[in-house]
Amino acid sequence: MSMNGSAARLWLSSLLAAAVISVAGAGEPTVTPPVDPRVDLAKKIPGAKVEELKPTSVPGMYELTRGTDVGYVTSDGRFYFAGDLYDIQQGVNLTDASRNGARRNLLATIPESETVTFSPANPKYTITVFTDVDCGYCRKLHSDMKQLNSLGVRVRYVFYPREGPGSEAWEVAEAVWCSPDRADALTRAKRGEDIPAKKCGATPVARQYELGHKLNIRGTPGIFTTEGEYIAGYLPPPRLLEQIKASKAN
Repeated sequence: MSMNGSAARLWLSSLLAAAVISVAGAGEPTVTPPVDPRVDLAKKIPGAKVEELKPTSVPGMYELTRGTDVGYVTSDGRFYFAGDLYDIQQGVNLTDASRNGARRNLLATIPESETVTFSPANPKYTITVFTDVDCGYCRKLHSDMKQLNSLGVRVRYVFYPREGPGSEAWEVAEAVWCSPDRADALTRAKRGEDIPAKKCGATPVARQYELGHKLNIRGTPGIFTTEGEYIAGYLPPPRLLEQIKASKAN
């Protein structure tokens, strides 16, 4: 069967168009997205979540962060290392950096409205202090408040009655919170004065106590800088200021 010139050209054009469509339809080969190795690793560690794992600068080792607990696990999920990891060349404690970051995230959950704050007019530094009204060193720290404020240190108090719910310190903490002037009531409580028990509905004491556990507070006063560094226990104001400055420098 023969075709005239016009028919032949039409047939050839259709054939070429079909070929172009066929090639275009083939497109690029399908690319399978890479599998996150943390998914498989998390399955090998009881209770672990993918977001708790991150690669380290050490080949074959991942960092595992739970709350403020930081450890290291091999990529096959077989070995776990507890302790601090140092970059010797840089002179940096890598574990501290991760731990401080975790603390900052937890401290950021405390609303300013749920703290009892003592501040100078123009603060240069802020610390968050977990306090127990019956703790001797907490009382000593509070007696330094005027000097701390004069050094530019703003103190945010939250409650951490060490003996837990139902203890006398817990009841005093709630009485302080329910007082019309919380700063004055806290000062008087730390002097050993009686604070009349009042009910004012829910208080933040239980939440702050639980947060203290998450932060692994080992005693009171438990002091945290804005960078997340933990200062365990009382320091005289000049030494405390040195620690605060060092934390900012790091």
